[in-house]
Amino acid sequence: MLRPKIPTNPIPTGRVMPPVLVEPTTVVPSAQVPPPAPMQSRPTVQLTPGTALALVGSGTAAVLVVGAVLVSMLLAVAITSASVAVCALVIRSLVTADAKRR
Repeated sequence: MLRPKIPTNPIPTGRVMPPVLVEPTTVVPSAQVPPPAPMQSRPTVQLTPGTALALVGSGTAAVLVVGAVLVSMLLAVAITSASVAVCALVIRSLVTADAKRR
């Protein structure tokens, strides 16, 4: 039912033809193309004290937000693991108390 079908490679029945040779062609130069116009330089970015302060402030805010998210995720994992441990202790104590009664 689940047997793989292995493809068979047919044996060539006729004569195998050699590849056709391609003759090289000559390249004829065309009309001269004018050189491209020089690219205009982009304006340089001016970094004023106000923009530098804004960049530092936004970078600090980004670091603080990412840090708060990571700390909250770590706290969530710690609280979850502590609650699972408490549940395991309660279930174990219930099972042992039930076994002592019998």
